[in-house]
Amino acid sequence: MTLPGQYWMLYLIPALFFYVLFMAYPLLDSLKLSFFSGNPIGPRRFVGFDNFITLFTDPDKSARYWGAFGHTCIFFAIHMLVQNVLGITFAVILTEKTMQCKNLYRTIIFIPTTLAVLITGYLWKLLLNPVWSGPMLEKIGLGFMAQPWLGNEKTALPLVALVSCWQWVGIPTMMFTAALQNIPEELLEAGRIEGANSWDLFRKIKVPMILPVVGMIAILTFVNNFNAFDVVFAMENVNGAPGYSTDLIGTLFYRTGIAGQHPVGIPDTGLGAAIATITFIVLCAGVIPTLHKTQTKDE
Repeated sequence: MTLPGQYWMLYLIPALFFYVLFMAYPLLDSLKLSFFSGNPIGPRRFVGFDNFITLFTDPDKSARYWGAFGHTCIFFAIHMLVQNVLGITFAVILTEKTMQCKNLYRTIIFIPTTLAVLITGYLWKLLLNPVWSGPMLEKIGLGFMAQPWLGNEKTALPLVALVSCWQWVGIPTMMFTAALQNIPEELLEAGRIEGANSWDLFRKIKVPMILPVVGMIAILTFVNNFNAFDVVFAMENVNGAPGYSTDLIGTLFYRTGIAGQHPVGIPDTGLGAAIATITFIVLCAGVIPTLHKTQTKDE
């Protein structure tokens, strides 16, 4: 039995129900919670903007927040420069007509994406442990690389970000490959007839044609990185070790609103909700203009 055309909105009710239940309601409840006291064992008390004021004026909390915010920006920048650049590079190589064994290479690049983040995080933590990898590196003449990279405040965050790039590079590769394959061959052939080399074809034809996909991948990278948590949890725990050098907004939110700050261990749900609210505002400020520009270029 099919519904008449004028009742098409009925088809949206199941999806709308689950969206409101699992997305809209928790979001609105979190926004509401940010204006209340965060003591989970007592009654909620309306405090207005006190949680936000505390977050930005309390010396300890402000230092932790801006530190986590800066690390998250670095984490995002590394993904943009490494993951997405490698993704478009792999895509260009895999769409070349002369490329052999394309399916094999696509599978190799995409396999890490299918693994659980906790598994890859623990594996790389083991591989980067000089106690375990040191003897093997010594045998192949690379003993100088047996360093406590994850214990160094200067190298810990870049290494965690690179591990994340290694795992997720298959996503932009897949999207860029699909976009490049949709470029009409007539355009590329016309460019070759005009004397354009491979770089000219990439810069003047391929890049302009896939700009909407570039914008979409940038948005996905931005949203995912500002919500990153699991890879840091697996490799450096939720304390952002060493010395909070790998602390991201996601780990700060978890310690504040869910697990509770050391040494008290009592979560401040109101302050955690304030962190989540500010993150939501930052995401909207970054996503909406980018999405608008992407749609404009696509039209």
